[in-house]
Amino acid sequence: MAKPATGPTKCGAHCASCVLCEADSPPAAPRAARAHLQTALEAATRIPGISQGSSGAALADPGERTGPESANATAIIHHQSSIINCGFGSGELAGLYVHVPVCRSKCRYCGFYSAPAGQVDAKRLVDDLLRELERYDGVEFCTAYVGGGSPTALPAGELVRLVDALRKRCPRAGEFTVECNPGQVDAGLLAELRAGGVNRLSFGAQSFVARELELLGRGHSVEQIGAAVAMARQAGFENVGLDLIFAIPGSTPADWQASLEAAVALNIEHISAYSLSFEAGTVFEAWRAAGRLAAVDEELDRAMYEWAVERLERAGLEQYEISNFGRPGFECRHNLGYWANRPYVGIGPAAASYVTPSVASDCGGLWQNHGDLFVGQAAGWRITNDADIEGYLAAVEAGLAAPGEVEAVSVNDAVCETAVLNLRRRCGMDLAEFRRRTGRDAMQTFAEPIGRYREMGLIEVTDRAVRLTMRALPIADTVLCDFAALE
Repeated sequence: MAKPATGPTKCGAHCASCVLCEADSPPAAPRAARAHLQTALEAATRIPGISQGSSGAALADPGERTGPESANATAIIHHQSSIINCGFGSGELAGLYVHVPVCRSKCRYCGFYSAPAGQVDAKRLVDDLLRELERYDGVEFCTAYVGGGSPTALPAGELVRLVDALRKRCPRAGEFTVECNPGQVDAGLLAELRAGGVNRLSFGAQSFVARELELLGRGHSVEQIGAAVAMARQAGFENVGLDLIFAIPGSTPADWQASLEAAVALNIEHISAYSLSFEAGTVFEAWRAAGRLAAVDEELDRAMYEWAVERLERAGLEQYEISNFGRPGFECRHNLGYWANRPYVGIGPAAASYVTPSVASDCGGLWQNHGDLFVGQAAGWRITNDADIEGYLAAVEAGLAAPGEVEAVSVNDAVCETAVLNLRRRCGMDLAEFRRRTGRDAMQTFAEPIGRYREMGLIEVTDRAVRLTMRALPIADTVLCDFAALE
């Protein structure tokens, strides 16, 4: 998947087209704030099931993070933590994300971890995904999301077996999504997924322009997108979404408009519109470095984003997050959990979790096999499994935790991450919800940036919420930098 657009303007360098540069704005956010923003966005977006926003600001490496909280804000440890309940996120059901890290072929733009499906023992992988999930016995899930990679690159029988087991494990999950490649499904598979309890499909369409699909390395045709949606309807799916990418190298406004019109014509319930980004280690990044490929200029990138907002809303797909559009009642509940900064569990190689004390206390098997415990109060822990299938399989089969890292999140950092993620939603930061979650008054905690950006017309405040204005959306990350750290 590509990264969602938060705007073509790179305000770390303050370009001529930047809205902030046209106002009486401060200089680019300091390194500490930019590092905190990177951490806050990665809180939700390093999960393969949800795509990271392309930065409006030039963000620092989290390793360079400084500031008053740096000494005690986080502790990087290898799955070693004690559970001290400080009340943050208590009483909430978690979301479940299962990462299936296999693809039949790697898309040229994709930076997410995956391995060739033909080189992975699918039965063994599914067995171990379910074995890792056993560590979270006692945790109840409100949503389930199977992503990748490409889950449909698994043999159909193994994918159905995984889905059946997840449905039994998640009886309270009101939304159950599986990501699909349009060229890897047939009527029989979709019928089995629906019978297995899946009630939402997300198709990685990316483009309805044949030459763009070929450039991206998608491995499916334009015709297969429409056919896949038709088969999904025949199988009984009433909640179908598409991912689209804009600002593809060589793309024109007419190309993007054609993709949007084709998607709208399918009468689907949800669209995610992402601006292509060049990720380290991808074919696209190598081609750009060699001069074979050039990024779309920022003005066109921004124009494409603004056209998507206008056209999709006119089609009845309301923008509820910077890059996501849905018909009323069909917003992706799972991803809304990320933007609310609610707890979630990630299963599989390269998957990430955010475990709050109340969730951690429900799963006694989570911290087994680790003698040294991290002692100290935390709002939660961010767990990131290593991107290594073989290491993952070996550890899980030995009864150990999946190899990876745990980052203890301080209360102050959790407050900032909640604000940053909330503000990506079009409804913004609900003041009562924010107080319930964090124990803080948002108007007091962030009085300075709220006041400053309100005067600039980039934030609006009501008696119930704080949210970005339409004018701020293309440069959202620049604004969010000032909510990413407390003085």
